[in-house]
Amino acid sequence: MKTFRTSTYSIPCAGLTGHRKVTFAVLADLHGLVFGQNHQTLYKAIIDANPDAILVAGDMVVHGSTETLESAAGLFLRLCEIAPVFYVLGNHEYKMYLNPDTRNIYLNYEKLLTSAGICFLHNEHMAVELQGSDFVFHGLELPIEYYHKPNSPALSLTTMEELIGMPSQPGVHVLLAHNPKYGNTYFSWGADLILSGHYHGGILRFNENHGLTCPQYLFLPPYCCGKFTRGSHHMIVSAGLGEHTIPVRIHNPRELILVDLIPARKRTGNPHKNRKVHGNGNSR
Repeated sequence: MKTFRTSTYSIPCAGLTGHRKVTFAVLADLHGLVFGQNHQTLYKAIIDANPDAILVAGDMVVHGSTETLESAAGLFLRLCEIAPVFYVLGNHEYKMYLNPDTRNIYLNYEKLLTSAGICFLHNEHMAVELQGSDFVFHGLELPIEYYHKPNSPALSLTTMEELIGMPSQPGVHVLLAHNPKYGNTYFSWGADLILSGHYHGGILRFNENHGLTCPQYLFLPPYCCGKFTRGSHHMIVSAGLGEHTIPVRIHNPRELILVDLIPARKRTGNPHKNRKVHGNGNSR
C-alpha cells in the first residue's frame, strides 16, 4: 500500500514502419496519491524509462477532493517537458466536470494542462509520429451511466462508433479507455493497443489476469488486470497507482505500466519481462 512497481510489457507491432522501438509510460488511477516529495519517486521512474509518450488512462484525481487536482497538475506540468502527454478522463474527472460545484475548478485544471501542451482526448483522436512511425491516439469518454454500480449498460460497437468514430487512417491505433468492462467491444473496434485501468487490479488479485472485484462491485470481472491478446490486437489493464471506493490491496501492488512496442520481426519470448518496486506513497 506504500509502494508501486513498474511492470514492463514488450509487444510486437507490425505497424512500426520506422523499425524502431517505441516506449509508452501508462498512468492510471493515481487518485491524488503522491509518491515522494512533489512526486519525485514517480517522476524519476518515468523519466528513467525515457518514454516516447506518456499515456494517461484516467482517474488521476478524486472527484470529491479538488485539492487532488493541484497535486496531479504539479506532476503533469513536469512530465510534459520530457514527452508528449495524452490524457483521457476517468469517471472521477468526469464527475468533477458534471458537478456544478466543481466544474469550473476542473476546467481550470484542464485549461492549465492544455496550455502546457497536454492533449486531452474527449472522444477525439490525435495523429503523431514517434520514432519514425505514425500513431493515432484515441480517447474514449463514456457517459457516466457506464460506471453505475453494479449494473451499467452494455456498450455496443455501434454506440462506440457513434462516440468515437472508427480507426480508419494509417498508423498504429492506440485506444485509451478508462473502463475495461467493455473489452470485447474495444477489441471489435480494432485498435492495435488498448489501455485501461479503473478496476484497481481486482482489489484481491489472484494472478496476472484475475481479481476478486472492482470499484463497480462486479464479482470476478473480466479484463480485470494484466495483458490480453486477440490476434495482433493487445489490451493492457493497469492495476493503478492508487485506490478509491475499496481502499484495500491484497497480493496486488500499485503499478506504473511501461509498454515497449517493438518491430514484429524482433519479437521477444517473455511479454512481461520485469518488475521494479519503488518508494513510499502518501495520500494527500
